[in-house]
Amino acid sequence: MQASRNFEDLIELVSILRNECPWDRKQTHESIKDNLIEEAYEAIEAIDNNDFNEFKKELGDVLLHVVFHTNMADEKEKFNMGDVIYTLMEKLIRRHPHVFGDHVVEGDAQVAENWENIKLKEGKKSTLDGLPAHLPALIKAQRMQEKVASVGFDWPEWRQAWEKVEEELNEFKTTLRYSSKEDQSGEFGDLLFSLVNVARFFDLAAEDSLRLTNKKFEKRFRYVEQQITSEGRSLKDATLEEMDGHWETSKQIL
Repeated sequence: MQASRNFEDLIELVSILRNECPWDRKQTHESIKDNLIEEAYEAIEAIDNNDFNEFKKELGDVLLHVVFHTNMADEKEKFNMGDVIYTLMEKLIRRHPHVFGDHVVEGDAQVAENWENIKLKEGKKSTLDGLPAHLPALIKAQRMQEKVASVGFDWPEWRQAWEKVEEELNEFKTTLRYSSKEDQSGEFGDLLFSLVNVARFFDLAAEDSLRLTNKKFEKRFRYVEQQITSEGRSLKDATLEEMDGHWETSKQIL
């Protein structure tokens, strides 16, 4: 079999692997579900790195999982690729009446509001229904805030959201002096949640922001390690002042 740009060929290829490769044959939805998450994060990393060649490859890996899971479901006569495509298209058409119907909207905010209202009409009991339980906490916090904001539950402007940050910060400081670890954890969570809300007002993605900071910290700390190692010493031999000096240097060059 030769590589092609045909979607049907990809489906056939996965089917062949499923039947003839011992590793592929033994997999289940459960055994590879974490791999799907991993591939999605690798695609996100390619976006962050502005690496379109890698992004192309990672999207292919995500697509592979879509096809592979669908193949396994088809084996059990649960659904097939046609069902997946039809369900997606039907939902997109139904939830975009301003594109495929005569509904008029003014701006993306109204589109988001209509989207949530349509989902409620589809049988959702809450605006917050549909968010995965295992979604990373920062992403979930921001998505919850976006959802409730789309139906009007929101601060009028960012200043009120910032006042909430200051309020939560003071409450967290108080728990550090007088409360249990459980209370401290709860108040710290409230503080993080309020910071995510401020980020949303400025159209910042909290998860992306923290991921970029993590990346920056890793680069700078690796620089500190390299400088200490180049002196023939280990970090255990270096003082905090020495490490901090290299850290300040790293901030100028990284």
